[in-house]
Amino acid sequence: MSKIFKWGVIGTGGIARAFAKDLELSDGHRVTHFGSRTLLKAEALARDFGATPLAGYDNLVNADVDAIYIATPHSTHSQNAILALSAGKPVLVEKPFSGNAQQASEMIEAANLHHVPLMEAMWSRFLPNFIRLREIVNSGAIGQIISVQADHGQPLPKDPYFRLHAPELAGGALLDLGVYPISLASMLLGRPVKIMSQGEINEAGVDSQTSMIFAYKNGAQAILTTTLLVRTPCIATIVGTLGRVEIDSNFYTPTSMRTIIKGETIEYPNTYVGHGLREQALAFEAVIKSGDIESKIMSHNESLEIMETMDEIRKQIGLKYPFEV
Repeated sequence: MSKIFKWGVIGTGGIARAFAKDLELSDGHRVTHFGSRTLLKAEALARDFGATPLAGYDNLVNADVDAIYIATPHSTHSQNAILALSAGKPVLVEKPFSGNAQQASEMIEAANLHHVPLMEAMWSRFLPNFIRLREIVNSGAIGQIISVQADHGQPLPKDPYFRLHAPELAGGALLDLGVYPISLASMLLGRPVKIMSQGEINEAGVDSQTSMIFAYKNGAQAILTTTLLVRTPCIATIVGTLGRVEIDSNFYTPTSMRTIIKGETIEYPNTYVGHGLREQALAFEAVIKSGDIESKIMSHNESLEIMETMDEIRKQIGLKYPFEV
């Protein structure tokens, strides 16, 4: 029997459960340990997956696991990642990479210092539809990209989604939802040379919605929106000089899409089974086995650039977190 790739998970929220559940559909990956600040929370989740509960993150990063998945609030990603990296454990950290660019830089520095793999869990990058999208774009089939349009909006009120409305936890639409369209634009067009944004700050002190226009050296633009107030179409359109790609809702998940080139439509139906979180785990295992400390698909530099982009957006809309100097 092949060796099981053992995961330890820091955090016991919804994304931790979703990750563990999707890994059950993988070949050889399992969550074997859950860590929480209190044993009771770890026990509740571990029971459902036949895993070992541990109280305290120190105990988890020193457990017999092959990698750590960080599923805590954005504001604590950096301290949890650095703890695990310092213990020699490879780290897959839930998106967004961190609370801000300074924290992201410190995480990357720790990975380099200890020569331990670190990757942002931007799971969309590793899905079959995103792999196909990159193939289509790289083939030149739609020509030079001139526009990327994407939105991500979900109705996420303060009750019960307290975390998303807490400035001290780096809440708001931008970091939790907006990171998906921003990451898509980054994957296709790179770093923008100009950012224009408008946001609405709610009574809790986080952005309830934000709209962005990115400009690029080659003249391309990205038009992106995000909101916590309502459900939006959650679709993406990539327009090139020869044609376009339309990605159906929810564009950041396993979903259907199509190309429309010179009046001819080719459909790419969705046949994927499961949530899709397991693909990033398999990709991260490959990074670890390669001896590298970062992914070519989701590099340290790109994760840092995305955080720098979101820092600039927050500056423009007047959103500063309590943990920032």
